[in-house]
Amino acid sequence: MADNSGGNLLWFLAGLGIGAVAGVLYAPRAGEETRSALRDRAVQGRDLVSEKARVTREQASDWVDKGRDTLNDQRDRIRTAVETGFQKYRTATAVEEQEDVAPGV
Repeated sequence: MADNSGGNLLWFLAGLGIGAVAGVLYAPRAGEETRSALRDRAVQGRDLVSEKARVTREQASDWVDKGRDTLNDQRDRIRTAVETGFQKYRTATAVEEQEDVAPGV
């Protein structure tokens, strides 16, 4: 098996060389044009990522604002419910105290 691995490496290197030659022969553009096109694509990709990041930040900010508003609304509702409950409790205990005092009068 050790003899076979050396042959495999040789075939791999031969295929790599043939692929590189074929790539150069069939390249649609000259080297400078290819580098320029790659640079342009990189700039477009960077701009796209920047735009997506900006949009994502704005959406996240909107979600945080909506979450904060919802939390504040819920807090106000709970506070109102608790105050209403306390008021009803005070009213109920005041009525019971008046009933306890009234029969003795």
